[in-house]
This record gives sequence, structure tokens and C-alpha cells, in this order.
Amino acid sequence: MSKYFRSFEKLISAIVDIMLAILVVLVLVVMAEAIYKIITYVIPLTKVSDLSFLIEEIATLFILLEIILMLLRYVKEGHHIPVRYLILISITAILRELLLAQGKGLETLFLALAILVLIFVLQALEKLKSFHSSKDI
Repeated sequence: MSKYFRSFEKLISAIVDIMLAILVVLVLVVMAEAIYKIITYVIPLTKVSDLSFLIEEIATLFILLEIILMLLRYVKEGHHIPVRYLILISITAILRELLLAQGKGLETLFLALAILVLIFVLQALEKLKSFHSSKDI
């Protein structure tokens, strides 16, 4: 029975790896498209709205880059994603929204508070990690 389970587990793992590879390729295509948009439409910077679009596209590129790095780490570490990566991607996404929330005071305040909460969560996770590693010594 355990032999069949191990072969089934390997099959599922291989399927997941293939699907993740396809996802990485799709994210790379979207990143290439965003870079093309930046080069063709935004680089001349004729209007202020072009600058806003440039900031939006660059922030999106950072989010996509972090997603690719997270997927690669997921495969490298044996199908495990550290919570820290998910929190960092969330902070980047909120920062993107914060950059785009021009002139909306209450929304800006809530986004800043969300970032602050996520930073506190990161700090708490690091304290717990150091507490558990010092306890093992």
C-alpha cells in the first residue's frame, strides 16, 4: 500500500511542478508585455498621467517578480512556501495601491495601517523564529 502511495505522491508532485512551470512562463510573458508597454507608451512621458501609469506598471513588475521568486522557492524547498514571502508580497501589493491612491486621505491611512500591521506580523514571526531556534540549543 505504501508503495502505491509513494508513486501516487510522486505523480502528483510532478504534475504540480509542471503546472508551476507553466505559471512561471505565463508570469514572464505578462512581465514582458508590461516592459513593452513601458518602453512604447510611457518613456516619452508627455503627460502627468503617463507618469502615474509608469509607477503602476513598475509596481506591478515588482509584484510579478516576487511571485516568480516565491514559486521558484516553493519548488526548491520541496513544496513549502514560507509565510514571510506571502507577507512581503502583500506589503508590495499594498504599496502599489498606496502609490496609486492619490488624494484619497482615508484610503491612504488605511493602506498605511495595513502595511504597519503586516510589518508587526513579520517582526512577531522573526521573534518566534529566534525564540524557537534559541530554545533548541
